[in-house]
Amino acid sequence: MADRLRDKAALVLGTGSVGEGVGNGRAITALFVREGARVAGADIRLAAAEETARLIAGEGGTMLTLEADVTQEADLRRVVDATIKQFDRIDILVNNVGGSVPGDAETISPEAWREQFEFNLHYVYAATRIVAPHMVKQRSGAIINISSIAGLRHLGNELAAYAASKAALQQFSRVCAVRYAPHGVRVNTVIPGLMNTPLVSERLAKSQSGGDAAALIAKRDARTPTGKMGDAWDVAWAVVYLASDEAKFVTGAEIVVDGGLTATVR
Repeated sequence: MADRLRDKAALVLGTGSVGEGVGNGRAITALFVREGARVAGADIRLAAAEETARLIAGEGGTMLTLEADVTQEADLRRVVDATIKQFDRIDILVNNVGGSVPGDAETISPEAWREQFEFNLHYVYAATRIVAPHMVKQRSGAIINISSIAGLRHLGNELAAYAASKAALQQFSRVCAVRYAPHGVRVNTVIPGLMNTPLVSERLAKSQSGGDAAALIAKRDARTPTGKMGDAWDVAWAVVYLASDEAKFVTGAEIVVDGGLTATVR
């Protein structure tokens, strides 16, 4: 099936990847363009967004590349304005920015706790607050928030602030779904599990396996019932579905993309 997003205008926040390769944001952006959408992609690292643009250009596509720190409301308003100026509307908003800081209730600092909520939750509220009125005016729109199974289950690592902020993100998505449903605006959440993305080798391996990426990948593969982690494309295809008209009656929903992991964790 092709052109599932033909003529739709999308804004992807977090369009780059942490390192070389394809992370969630890069895969989402690429699939959106392949499916016919006009896409603006924003990232705090312009070089990462430009690398995504090069991937898309290599396939014969184009995207609007923007630099933004989503924790700054002025940046959010600027990229929203730029997207609307370019495309006249925003049909799809993907909130893909996020990250984790280790620590339990005693060891994580108050500053890190607050920063985790700013990074994983507050910007989603701010982006929704800015974009939703445009979608309401259009009487249509889809907002997709990217969460984590850490918001559903304790997975063994002490990530108190990350887990709490992701759980809050999921509930925020639900209440927004109810709020905007009468206006034709859908709000849904994709919840990835243990995924093999550049984040694993670039950051997680350093904090969890002393820099041994291969050991960490093997450990994460073994935890997944399928015997192998998913990748960014698995997450991206779930986002494409929720952004498309195939999901026109789907709102307030959560798609867990984790190879069955949360089914085994109680």
